[in-house]
Amino acid sequence: MGTGTERRLVYGDALVAILLACLLAVAWTFRDWHQLSALRLPDTDDVMRLQQIRDWLAGQRFNDLAQHRLGEAPGLAMHWSRLPDLVPGAIIALLTPWLGAHQAEIVAVVTWPTALFAAALFLVARIARAIGGPGVARTAIVVAAIAYPVTTIFLPGRIDHHGLQIVLLLLVVRTLISPPTLGHGLTAGLAAAASLVIGMETAPLLAAAGLAMAGEWLFAKHAADDRMMGFGIALGAGLLGASIIFKTSQWGYPGCDGFTATAWRGAVIAAFGPMMMALAARDFTKPAVRALLALLVAGVIGGGVIAVAPQCLQPYAMVDPMLARLWLGKVGEAQPLFTAPIGVAIGYAGVMVAGIAATVWRLHATRDTRWIALLIVQLAAFGLTCFQLRGAYAGAILAAPALAAVIAAARSRGTAWLAGAWLASAGMLYPLAADALTPRQTVRSSEPPAGSCTSPEALATLATLPPGRLLAPLDLGAYALAATRLDVVGAPYHRNNAGNLAVYRFFLRTPEDAAAIARQWQVGYVALCPDSFTELGDEAAGGLQLVNQLRAGRPPAWLHRVAVAPAGLALYRVEPGLFTQPATR
Repeated sequence: MGTGTERRLVYGDALVAILLACLLAVAWTFRDWHQLSALRLPDTDDVMRLQQIRDWLAGQRFNDLAQHRLGEAPGLAMHWSRLPDLVPGAIIALLTPWLGAHQAEIVAVVTWPTALFAAALFLVARIARAIGGPGVARTAIVVAAIAYPVTTIFLPGRIDHHGLQIVLLLLVVRTLISPPTLGHGLTAGLAAAASLVIGMETAPLLAAAGLAMAGEWLFAKHAADDRMMGFGIALGAGLLGASIIFKTSQWGYPGCDGFTATAWRGAVIAAFGPMMMALAARDFTKPAVRALLALLVAGVIGGGVIAVAPQCLQPYAMVDPMLARLWLGKVGEAQPLFTAPIGVAIGYAGVMVAGIAATVWRLHATRDTRWIALLIVQLAAFGLTCFQLRGAYAGAILAAPALAAVIAAARSRGTAWLAGAWLASAGMLYPLAADALTPRQTVRSSEPPAGSCTSPEALATLATLPPGRLLAPLDLGAYALAATRLDVVGAPYHRNNAGNLAVYRFFLRTPEDAAAIARQWQVGYVALCPDSFTELGDEAAGGLQLVNQLRAGRPPAWLHRVAVAPAGLALYRVEPGLFTQPATR
């Protein structure tokens, strides 16, 4: 294929990806405008990300990612990275002088996920064109655009880091199905380093990509050792640079839940693996010898990682056992696939499983070993999903190239085959089918239900309160941080052990115990949502528990109902005299 033709195809793929991403973004923005215009974003992590950007632009240090109004003084040391803040922060900073802060933030929260969506669709097209043959790339764009659940992380307002990590993973996969070169290895290594700086969620998928590279190296494919060397060098160098630029004030936190010193040490040691294999390749060419060498290197590197970063084996080990049972184990995206409600499992994993089957079929039909590389990463995404549903985001979008190839093959077999191929490839149909089979529990929703305590109206009411500390269910805590200037006791972040424990103990114990907690935390306001703690079943059904007394309209004498609260928000003011009473225990 000539250079001019290839360039036109690239431009064409980019244009289709941009147009489709923009079209869907306009439709989604119109649908959710009531929330977006009030900056009530789809997810708690999105509003927390926005607040993190605001704090930075208002003068908080670049390396200080603590939320100083959350939890115990001097605030919660977040496990996040500054890297995902750069582009939306730049958009807000550039547009604020022209549009004002509120309008600039609206533009940022709409355009940034749309740009990431377009980039993801474009990379899917390039992957599909490389291994799927003619007539597949544009179909793959459409399949990826409706590949639930991954589309939910590109909705307007979704400014958290997951969309950026998906784009970086697709960039790594694009290098896997390209001819091995040093340049492709360098690109993959830098993308992998950036993804690890953002968060550790994609580490298993990046390890799978490294395994796919090692497969070609094992059989001494031309330049495979160069790609391995480039991958290791760029990964190590990228991590080294990031430890200087993105080193946070919480760098020494003794955990492996983000870009900490512990996680960095483990990742740097892992980067030496591909470099060692590439160096040894010049002396060993037989696959059997290389296999033994790979096992030796894997053992040495794995042992080194465990020795310097044992916390990475259990990233959430520092979460209090009570919170792990009552809260973390019930977070929708953190549920294992096979313990999730059947409707949720089908909706999340359906198109991913179809994509794995399609990739196996394409590998059998074409004997093109590049499908093996894609399949390895797909299987890793499925394995991750078995532990946490959020792995389905990567699995869904990685399914698009093979499913598009199935659709292309079905065109020559008639209308029935083509219709069946499209039905199997339409990710958005799997949750609809699950709804038809069984009542489906919603994991996330961009639209708050009627009477929600996180509706724009409810948050506007909270914003009118005088300064004080709010104790509320965890999700509302995150929204309140972004919508008000109140201090907040709890929010859905696993490092906030003290604050989150206080929230659960406050609502699930007797009014006398709750009063002691209110005094300890100097709580000024208490809020409750209609569905708060209902997921706990019998553990939140005791008649003496404060949460049930509030629902029954029997608040203790030290809680006074705020009459102006809208439907869906039960808001109380704590009697100031409570803080002058002696503690009963």
